[in-house]
Amino acid sequence: MREKDAEYISMICMRSFETSIASSLPCEGVLTFTKIAKTSAFLERMQQDNIILVAVDNHQFLGVIELKAGHHIAMFFVDPDFQNKGVGRALFSAILSHVRTDILTVSASLSSIDIYKKYGFEYAGEVGESVGLVYQPMELEVFRSELLT
Repeated sequence: MREKDAEYISMICMRSFETSIASSLPCEGVLTFTKIAKTSAFLERMQQDNIILVAVDNHQFLGVIELKAGHHIAMFFVDPDFQNKGVGRALFSAILSHVRTDILTVSASLSSIDIYKKYGFEYAGEVGESVGLVYQPMELEVFRSELLT
């Protein structure tokens, strides 16, 4: 992701969030997510130990995946108009080469659990809540030899 992409990526995250997650959360959770998905928040995280990859086709942004500290998926959204077309799978495959640990983690929104299960993630604890965001901890054992091929 480039700095000039942050506004578009923020819009994709908000559009996807509003379509599939927002209605299941309390107001506090919606406000929390809005802060996390702001353009300025993405720009700040770009300066940290985060890798942010975007899917683009013909100058149109389709999705984003963010890997925090080489081991945790912090954001993973595909524009609703492009879901179920392989965009998410391509982003997920691309981020794997940046994973630096044997276990990849995610705090999955409840509506995204089935997607993460398709990618091989398993439950890693009970459903939790933090500042209004409800999530299922999940993890995936990353086989380093698969990443080298």
